[in-house]
Amino acid sequence: MIDWLLEPLQHPFNQRAILAALLIGFTNGYASAFVVLKKSALKVGSLSHALLPGIAVAILVAGLHEWSAFLGSLFAALLIGLGSLAVSRGSRLDQDSALAILYTAAFSGGIILLRRIGVNQEMEEWLFGNIMGLRNGDLWTNFWISFGALGTLTALHRPLLMTLFDAEVAATLGVPVRALNYLLMAVLIVVLISSLQAVGCMLALGLLVTPAATVYLLTDSTNAMFWGGSLLGGLAAVLAVLAGWWLNIEQGPLIVLVLGLMFLIAFLFGPKYGLLARSKRH
Repeated sequence: MIDWLLEPLQHPFNQRAILAALLIGFTNGYASAFVVLKKSALKVGSLSHALLPGIAVAILVAGLHEWSAFLGSLFAALLIGLGSLAVSRGSRLDQDSALAILYTAAFSGGIILLRRIGVNQEMEEWLFGNIMGLRNGDLWTNFWISFGALGTLTALHRPLLMTLFDAEVAATLGVPVRALNYLLMAVLIVVLISSLQAVGCMLALGLLVTPAATVYLLTDSTNAMFWGGSLLGGLAAVLAVLAGWWLNIEQGPLIVLVLGLMFLIAFLFGPKYGLLARSKRH
């Protein structure tokens, strides 16, 4: 029994996957608090789907390399995000509607393009993740992205919160509200991209929203949302990687499923905001 439990730790690819899951889950868990507080989950989800066409174009132009998918997806997400803003400012359409049109069209084009250039196997991995395929270079990339994202968000924690809770008051105090909003969105995009190999484009939103949303049902503390979300995201990702090995289940969908089950437990049994607690009070 002990040998069976410890078996995943004996393989280098599993060790890389566990370390990557911890990094990606922790970083996404911390960033998820900003998504929940900003109430921008659907907007971020649209950008996660916009990553696929960028990957397709990057492969077509530069070939399939370690950095081509990252740079291509980054360019596509920024282009779709800024494009939706330009459309909303230049027409009667609101940004959410413009974003929905642009990302669905781009996502469809990305699928067609990837199939035309013959990367069907890789396409499935980008859609749903393949954390077991991580190489040492990918692990270092995730480390530096996590280090940069966490460093930026913690260094600007106070002004970012001021911007999220009351932008007008923050502006009167000299906080560069618009610049911080753009910076936050850019960091969230980079964090999304870092989770591509773990959960893919289709499931990245779950990893970037669920941890802090779960903690939000358990506490009123803002700090708990950040650090609790981090711990929850890292723990769920590591547990899913191990359980996926033991049960022979794809780890990417399992990461999001484990987080979803944790959210369900908090929703039902939370001591203050859980469904059962609220029904007892009423």
